[in-house]
Amino acid sequence: RRTALGCRCGITRGGGWVLKEIGILSSICSLVFMSSLSFADINSDNSKVNQRDRLTDEATADQQSTNQPDTEITRKVRRDLIANKDLSTYAHNVKIITVDGQITLKGPVRSKEEEDIILKYARSISGVTKVTNELEVATSK
Repeated sequence: RRTALGCRCGITRGGGWVLKEIGILSSICSLVFMSSLSFADINSDNSKVNQRDRLTDEATADQQSTNQPDTEITRKVRRDLIANKDLSTYAHNVKIITVDGQITLKGPVRSKEEEDIILKYARSISGVTKVTNELEVATSK
């Protein structure tokens, strides 16, 4: 008889095969959890950024305009960023906040070159009147 995990186990008194499956599942979950910790950036602390974004004069994503020209500008910049497969995930995920044709770009990027590419994309979109650069080049740890 096969169990849900495909193990060939006989049913023993007290449901021993169930205990074997639970043990296998918990081992797998532990391995997945431990491997995810190795990829986590333990030193990342964005408290200062969060405090900065609480200031009333700082542009935040919730201030993104919902009018059609502004959403179209944001869409075009994001489309250009995502289309460039040479950019890092950081660059693909920068915040783009457009209000009355004025773009604010925020977030980490991997290099000065990425920052320059993002700024070029933002400035090339028709209808943009100003680009505010709040991008930060992330330092290697």
